Amino acid sequence: MNHHPDNERIKHKYFTFLKECKQQDESSIDSAAAAISRFESYTKYRDFKAFNFNQAIGFKNNLAKQTNQRTGKPLSRSTLNSTLRHLKTFFQWLSREPGYKSRIPYSDTDYFNLSEKDVRIATARREKPVPTMEQIKHVLETMPNNSAIERRNRSLIAFILLTGARDSAIASMKLKHVDISGHSVFQDAREVNTKFSKTFTTFFFPVGDDIQQIVADWVRYLREELLWGDDDPLFPKTNVVNGDDKMFEATGFKREHWSTASPIRAIFRNAFKSANLPYFNPHSFRKTLVTLGQKICQSPEEFKAWSQNLGHEQVLTTLYSYGEVQQSRQGEIIQQLSTPRVESVYPSPDEFLQAVMGRLDAQTRGKLRASRISVSLQ
Repeated sequence: MNHHPDNERIKHKYFTFLKECKQQDESSIDSAAAAISRFESYTKYRDFKAFNFNQAIGFKNNLAKQTNQRTGKPLSRSTLNSTLRHLKTFFQWLSREPGYKSRIPYSDTDYFNLSEKDVRIATARREKPVPTMEQIKHVLETMPNNSAIERRNRSLIAFILLTGARDSAIASMKLKHVDISGHSVFQDAREVNTKFSKTFTTFFFPVGDDIQQIVADWVRYLREELLWGDDDPLFPKTNVVNGDDKMFEATGFKREHWSTASPIRAIFRNAFKSANLPYFNPHSFRKTLVTLGQKICQSPEEFKAWSQNLGHEQVLTTLYSYGEVQQSRQGEIIQQLSTPRVESVYPSPDEFLQAVMGRLDAQTRGKLRASRISVSLQ
């Protein structure tokens, strides 16, 4: 037996609840489905009505002994935490459903909890490698640029550096969304798969005229040589045919969007491998851009504009999610702080405030004087 009919029906209802009520995307629902499937496999597909805290404890202990099929190592704390969290949420929802209320005590779902120590380990923020501008430009310089497919792959990497767009958005982007003369991209949520369905305009980041030229040449190629229109994909799917030697081969493009972002990640993986560099995924470029913004933005207003350009409504989102100081840079800053600083030539806050108030007083006196003159003339 590899399924239980009643379980399948209630799972279908739960996944509909996640999609329609909780507005979760397909990837989140897939994660919940995988966790529930693991639990069912452990219980040999017993009816969910038979759930009790002993099953939760036994599954938790069994999960801790399992290994990753790809690496052969024990499952990470984050995998344990996310799996158990999905199951706890599911059985809490189930305990309120008709036919299950009297069978599943709500308190029994707490037995899916990990220890506080394991939760801290699972949720700790850890530094992730971020590609430098020099590394990215090196990759672009080493990428071949002869065939149409090679030009697409190269311009794809340049475009992500130029805009910081997410790979899922790029997979659904059309030619009309890119304005080369206006140096911008309109990420319209009606057609572009943006995060949280946000609609915003991204202006090209100042990463170099050479990067922008790669993208401009690609857009020109699509419009002038292939004669594609506004509604055609910006980065089209590869057309694969069965060749004369009965082998599959790539021949140009289809006028279709990629259905997922997987081909984009594959292009990144191959490009960095060919350049003898460790693999950096497309999303890591956003952190590279945040690091660049921290260096060149000279005022809160400038960094706010930089943050909005990434699609963030709040600057704190940019700083909290992407703006951590890399460990190497952290060491440099701490060492620099040990060096005595030259006394600042700028006025203190009090002096600055007094200067502003004095300027305002002078302006006020000038306006009063002008008004008296105007009255006397009348």
